[in-house]
Formats: sequence, structure tokens, C-alpha cells
Amino acid sequence: MKALPIVDKVIKDFYGRIVNVVEQPYFAFGKEIQLHVMEIRSNVPFKSPEEFNETMQNAVLTLLDFLESRHGAHLLGTGMHPLLRLEETGVWPHRHRQIYEAYSKVFNLKRHGWLNIQSFQLNVPYFKEEGILLHNLLANMCAYLPAIAASSPAYEGKLRENVDNRLHFYALNQREVPSVTGDVVPEYISSFQQYEKEIIGKYSLDLAKAGAKESLLYKDWVNSRGIIFRFERRAVEIRVMDEQECIKSDVALSCFIRASLRGLMHEKPKLLPHEILVKDFNSIVENGLSAKVVHPRGLTARQVCQHFFRIAWENATEEEKKYLPIIQKRIEAGNLSEIIKERIQRKAQKTSFKEALITIYSKLIKSLADNEPYF
Repeated sequence: MKALPIVDKVIKDFYGRIVNVVEQPYFAFGKEIQLHVMEIRSNVPFKSPEEFNETMQNAVLTLLDFLESRHGAHLLGTGMHPLLRLEETGVWPHRHRQIYEAYSKVFNLKRHGWLNIQSFQLNVPYFKEEGILLHNLLANMCAYLPAIAASSPAYEGKLRENVDNRLHFYALNQREVPSVTGDVVPEYISSFQQYEKEIIGKYSLDLAKAGAKESLLYKDWVNSRGIIFRFERRAVEIRVMDEQECIKSDVALSCFIRASLRGLMHEKPKLLPHEILVKDFNSIVENGLSAKVVHPRGLTARQVCQHFFRIAWENATEEEKKYLPIIQKRIEAGNLSEIIKERIQRKAQKTSFKEALITIYSKLIKSLADNEPYF
């Protein structure tokens, strides 16, 4: 359970030299900003949920075998490392470090919001102008996804008040230039031109005033809202999901979102006001599925998620329906963060708190290896 800042050493041992990304036939793995965090991604978009599951689980097992044999190490998922102290990791110091150095000129990187967060990011493709509708529908869902996907109840060895501590820190990590992150829940847009002018243009000018280098200006990936456009991929990227407990759970989240979008794009529902979404998002970060939402009044986040689930089930393919029960059970029984917290508290009644925390997270290490959700 000790965080190991050895990603560069792992890459060198595996590949023979230090590179940013190691390409394999069907997947790639490589560096993140933090030396103890490794990104795993596919080489091409997946054609089916099953291909997603098989490809990424093969990536996990490949890395696990190598880590265990060469470094005596394991992989741990979830949104934050529960024991890490900031001095126990560092920023990637090799090729492309100039980007992180540019960030460090403007932002304080010695924060959990930079050094101790990791997320499951999903890219949903769009075609032509439907990208605007897709972005706005996802903005409307964005506030409620953390109620299902939260997996960060602890940091620095303690359970914290927020259900989703990753998003708590994520919302604050670029506060020196607030327009980069906005309210996390993105503003609605009416055109790509508006997005480029009022969002990318705005934060680029603010970054320039703060002394940022050219490498951070007018780049779509610098936008730190929970939903962003990745124009070179013709995709909308979703960044508000912790999970990463196991590949199967992330596949289930993907199926849930894609099936929900299918139904919502057909129905074109009335979108909630942005300021209400922001209030609901902040409440959910703190209280999870039990959070009271502003609109419609009297409902909890759990009830809103049940509404989205009904839409997803009605519009899911048969293959997607194989994964959706994972989401249904999360909504009913609690998100992973809530379950971890409850299990640690129960275990701590019989043993020390630290031993309880290590016991539960050790089970999560096994869940990732076995590709089985933790309920």
C-alpha cells in the first residue's frame, strides 16, 4: 500500500529506455504528471464493450505480471491513493516535462489536486454539428455522474467528509486562473466558434496575463472542465468519473453513458439551468447518492441517477445490458467511495484504523487484478 514513484523506472525496464508512452499491439501505457501514476489506454477506439473489457484487462494483467516480477509492486485503482503524502511522489522529470514546468510557473503543483488524483476518462465520438448537442447533454449529466462513479473517500491515511475527494481537489487545483476549470460543470454552448472564443479564448488570455508560456495557450486539452472537446479526436471527453476499481466497472460506466446519450439525443429534453447543475454537483461531491438536489426539488441524487438508468436500459444494446447491472447495483447499494468508507469504519471497530484501511484497499487491489467489482 505504499505509493511507489517509479513509473520512469518501470518504463525503462519494460522498454529499454525512458519514453512517454509504450505502444503495444492493442494498448499503450505511459506516464502521467505524477511519478506513481500510470496511464493505460487503447490504441484505437473500441468497437464493442466486450473488446474494451478484454483489451484493457489484458493491459492490466500484462503490467501486473511485470510489476510483480521485476519490482514486487501492484496496481491500485480508485480516484486517489489513500495513504500518499505529497512528499512521497513527484512530477515527471523527463521528456515533455516542459509542459509541467509551464504549469508550475502559474500553479502550485504541490497539491493533492495535481499529485494525488487520477480518473477514468471516456471519449465519446461526434459527427459534425451534433457535437454541440452531445456536449450540452453531457453537461446536463455531468453533475450527477460522480454520484455513481466516486471512489476517493480517503487521503493521507484518513477518511474525509467529502464522498468524492478527487473532484473536491480537482475543482480547486487551478484556482490561480479560475477560468481554466470554471465550475467543473461546463457551460452550455451554441456553436464551436462560441466554445473556442468564450472558453478556450478566455482561459488562454487569463493564462497569458498570469505569465503562462505559449505551450498552454489556445489548447483544447488545457480546459479542465468535467466535459471538454478533443478536436483532434472529434470526441467529447468526460473527466468527472473516479472509479478505476476494475476494468469491468469502467466498461459499465461507458455503457451507461452511451446508452443514456442515445435516449437523450432522441428525446432532446429541456436542459437544467447551469447554476442549478453547479449547486447539485457541489452537493454530490460532498454527499454522494444521498445528496439533495436543487431541481427537481425533493429528489436525491440517487433518484436522479435512477431516472438516467431507466433511459439507459431502454436504449441499451444487448451487449451493453450485460454490464448495466453493475451501475444499477452502485445506485442501489452505494458508490464505491461510500462502500469503502462504510467497510473501513466497520472493520476499524475490531482493529486499528490503519489496518482496516489497508485491509479494504488490499481487497481493491485484488478486484482490479480479478476484474470483479467490489460490492
